Amino acid sequence: MSQSAAPVRETVAILGGTGELGLGLVLRWAAAGIPIIIGSRDTAKAEAAASNALERLRATRGAAISIYGTDNRGAAAEASVVVLAVPFPGQAAILKSIQASLNNCILVDATVPLAATVGGKPTRMLGLWQGSAAEQARELVPEPVPVLAAFHNVSAEALQDSAIPLDCDILVCGDDAAAKERLFTLIKLIKGLRPVDAGSLEMARVVESMTALLISVNRQYKVHHSGIRITGLESA
Repeated sequence: MSQSAAPVRETVAILGGTGELGLGLVLRWAAAGIPIIIGSRDTAKAEAAASNALERLRATRGAAISIYGTDNRGAAAEASVVVLAVPFPGQAAILKSIQASLNNCILVDATVPLAATVGGKPTRMLGLWQGSAAEQARELVPEPVPVLAAFHNVSAEALQDSAIPLDCDILVCGDDAAAKERLFTLIKLIKGLRPVDAGSLEMARVVESMTALLISVNRQYKVHHSGIRITGLESA
């Protein structure tokens, strides 16, 4: 994990921090010195996840770790960056429930509309009128809130295990350049991850679908941690 101190002072709320991807981001960012709030519809579940994460990290990182759990509304209200890392069926309801709590923050949507989330195949995508889960999120949160799409193509299992070296580009889609720069700074705190500007939020429909592609690759090669690397980028 990155040993660098955070160059900016963000507080990150991870809604879905009790899930696989969410927990991985909790562990990696908390180890890098970022204050983390785990959000869940069930406060007790969020508190238990925070306690578990603290226990896992204190053995190697000491007491300088800030993680606590609360309900989704409370987590969103206290954060400067809110990451939504939940299964697709829960996305809309959660976003509607936290609308009033999204003040002066960035929303990072990591939702993937895989058919598997409604009982279908994990290598198929659901068709959305908006084009992507991130574009659906854009319609569900207040207009002043910048919405970015990211973290669709990194292994949740690898994020959770500090013994696994990360080697993955994080493709970031969105229409707010300043918000992207703030997220890029956070991504760079996790050793082995490189942020790549993938263009407007509209491009999220392509990036999200790469998750299904990686699931297929994992199956074909009998691996668990395949990711994305973009070549030819000297300044990324």
